Order: sequence, then structure tokens, then C-alpha cells
Amino acid sequence: MDREYDCIVIGAGNGGLVAALDLVKRGRKVLVLEKNKKPGGVATSFVRGRFEFEASLHALCDYGTEASPGEVYKLFEKLGVLDKMDFVTVPEAFHVYSMNENVHYKLPFGIVEFIEQMEEYVHGSYDSLKKFFFLAEECKEALFYIEENKDYIDANYVKKNFPDFLKVSSHTVDKVLDSLKMPKKAQNILTTYWSYLGSPASKLSFVHYASMFFSYIAKGAQIPYKKSHQISLVLAEEIEKLGGKIKYFSSVKEILFKDKKIAGVLLHNGEIYEAKHIISNVSPNSIYGRMLPQPIVPKEAIQLTNSRILGARGFSIYLGLNQSAKDLGLDDYSYFIYENLDSDKEYQNQSSIKNSSSVVYVLNNAIPSASPKGTTIVEFKSLFMGDVFSKSITEKNYFDMKSKIAENMIDAFERTTGIVIKPYIEEIEIATPVTYARYGGYPDGVIYGYKATGMDNLLPRMVGMDHENFIPNLRFCGGFGVKMSGYHASYLSGDLAARLTLKDMKGEEE
Repeated sequence: MDREYDCIVIGAGNGGLVAALDLVKRGRKVLVLEKNKKPGGVATSFVRGRFEFEASLHALCDYGTEASPGEVYKLFEKLGVLDKMDFVTVPEAFHVYSMNENVHYKLPFGIVEFIEQMEEYVHGSYDSLKKFFFLAEECKEALFYIEENKDYIDANYVKKNFPDFLKVSSHTVDKVLDSLKMPKKAQNILTTYWSYLGSPASKLSFVHYASMFFSYIAKGAQIPYKKSHQISLVLAEEIEKLGGKIKYFSSVKEILFKDKKIAGVLLHNGEIYEAKHIISNVSPNSIYGRMLPQPIVPKEAIQLTNSRILGARGFSIYLGLNQSAKDLGLDDYSYFIYENLDSDKEYQNQSSIKNSSSVVYVLNNAIPSASPKGTTIVEFKSLFMGDVFSKSITEKNYFDMKSKIAENMIDAFERTTGIVIKPYIEEIEIATPVTYARYGGYPDGVIYGYKATGMDNLLPRMVGMDHENFIPNLRFCGGFGVKMSGYHASYLSGDLAARLTLKDMKGEEE
């Protein structure tokens, strides 16, 4: 392999792959270094017995369709990979259950349809929901303007075109929904997806949640027909097809400097690769703490990184059932099983090791052929807030603990929905924060980057992204980037990192 490159991308996760492909398409010489044997990070699949499980993706937001493309659709089209992937739209928005209240609500895609169904559940919510979606669309458009014009944001243009965005930009979800006079019950249902951003409504930026939720309801949610690893493979193949290089089983030990400027990387096997620009799909915690010579790291970078709160830790259960979804009575694609619909109370529940809440997906209800005929793939996703999991386990109790948690979550699902699945389990695999820390290198098993709260919410990080550029020619992408966590955010963050790196390169050339 060549030893000199224009840019080295550390980590072949979602953001890293997009960043690399974006640069390669623009004629830059790029090397991607990945410590595992395949691309994608947790955007992958794995096999147990006769089942191939989706590792992490169950709803790709902001993809859309050809008739109504989202930002991810447009990005894949720009990268030239759109026709190489097959997507299907999941059937419904969500079906949420409250264990404590013994109630459940099923909501459809489509803004009109969503509002009408909500009005049936909560009489008198119609007007406030219309205002919410109108405001949410404005917030999404304003965020797009800010990102595209970050070098010069025209204040007069923003005031004229996004006046309501300015009014809500510094407020949390609950404050804005209260101002819209939305009934509390409607608020609790509307904020069902809070757990996907890792902060309750009282801490989460309205702009962040509203713009995400608008895209989700307006454009639906899609998943790849051949699971998320199809996206990873397509992106990786396109990189190599256009002349980029991907080196697997390659873990970076240190970022090298010459005359206080980035000069390349040193791998753990002793190999050295040279480049003046680096894009990291690895967290700032790992980069600043382990991979940079400490005299190089500004104290401001350490202070900011240490001041940030790590987000939610992941816990997943993968089940291969020997009965069909229809025979088992699994009629929906997604089941949100919460102790409480109030996000603040539920956040506290997920901050306990006794947490039995989960989001459950029935893959066959979106892709009937996802598993052999007469079988079903069911996957549980849950979160532990804070370090409650790591504080509760030891080397001795780890396997018993994870099995007990998984059993409690399955029992809670059966008890809440009345659907029995336990006797039909043919294959089971459990992934804990330890799994995510080992495989993905995520600090403490964090799968949501930094906690979205206060100045670490989406808008402050986007507006202040230049202030996070502590090391010249070092950019970040992925779940720890300014776009925050999630599949669509990670893809878009890779595109942003590539554009910023190109700007850095052009500045040097000029």
C-alpha cells in the first residue's frame, strides 16, 4: 500500500464511510483505517443459527422516497450509491405502551393522518398539533440554512424567514409544547421518540426533537432490504472502486505530528501512514485521551470533552423465534414498552439497573423474508442512562446479570402486550454496554454520543462548531460529531466533515 494520503479517516463507521467517499469522489487520495474485519461499525449484521440479525438499524429517519426525498436520500444520490441499495418503508410510526397506566397508542405516518389519530386519542389536541408541525418544519428549514451558511449567517434573513424558530431556539421540548397549550397526554404521546435522542423532554432542545420528528412523520422511515450492512458494504465498495483504500484489522495507536502539524498516524502494528488531514469517526474522548501527544492537546479541548456528559448506553436482545409473526400475534413493526409515558419519569426508570423498558421490533413485518419461512426475528433495544450498568456488574456476575435483565425485558413485553414469545425462542444473543465498548470502541458502551442537554444540544453545537476545531486539520464525524447521534445524523455528519476538510485543504492550497 501507498504510505502517503491527502486524508486519513479513522474508523469505517457510518460517518467515516460517507466522509471518505465524499472526498474520493472529489479526487482526493483517502485511506480509511478500521480496527474490525468489516465496515460499518454497528451498522452491520450477524448470523446465529439460521437467522441473520440486524445489529442496530430499525428506522432510518430523513431518507424518504423518490417522490419525497429526505436529506439522506439526497446525500446518497449525490454520492452515486442510491441505485445500489434497496429500501422498504416500515408500516407504522410507532405503537407505544405504558406499563404503569395500562394504556397504548398506535400512530401512523403522514402529518394529517397523525394529527387526526391523535385527536381521537386526545380530544382537543388538534390545533396545538397543527401548530407543532408547522413550527417543526420551520425549525428544520432554519437548521438547514444555518449549516449551509455557517460562515456568514444573515441575521435579517433569519428574522424574516424563520421568526418563530428564533422564538423557540433556546427552549426545551416541554416548554414549547406547554406554550402551544398542548394537552399533557398528547405531549407524552408526541414525545415517544425522546429515547432515540437520549434526553427527556425537559432537557431536550425543541429544535432538535421537532425537526427530527417532522422528518420522521412526514417522510416515513425506511430500512434496507438487506439490513444496514448493505449500506456499509455499498459505501465501502464505492470508495475502493473510485481509488480509495480501506485497511481492516488496523487500529490507530497515535496521531503523528511534525512541526506541530498533523503528519499521519502510527498503527499498533508499527505501520506509519502519512497525511496532513484526519477525519475521526472515533470519539474525542479516545482521540484526546489516547491518540494525541498530550503536549499537543489544548487544555480547552480537554476541558470541553471532560465537561460533556456521555449519552445513553446500549442494551440489545436478538431473538430468532420458530413461529411466524402472524401465528404469534405480532401484528406491529415497533412496540415501545415504557414504564411511564412521561419522559422525565421514564428517564429516571432507565437510569436504574432494574429498567425493563424497551423498544421492540419485528423485522419480518417490514421485510417478510427477513428470516426462514415460519420464523420471526424480534429485536429488543433498551438504554441505560449514566453509568448505572458499569457500576452494577463485575467480572463474576456479568453473564448472570445480562441474562436476568434480558429476561425481565422479555417478561415485561409479554405482560404488557399479552403476546407470548418466550417458549418459541430458538436463538438468542444479548449485547450489553460491554459489547458496544469492546466492538465499537465506544466509551463505557455509549451508543448515543454525548447527552443532548443544555449547551450540548444540537443548535449550540452546530452554531459553535468552529470553536470545537481545536487541532487544525482534525475533524470529527459520527455520533460524537456536531450533528449528534443516530443513523441519519451520522451519515450527514460525514458529509459535513468532508466539506469542512475540503475547505481546509483549499485554504492550504491557496
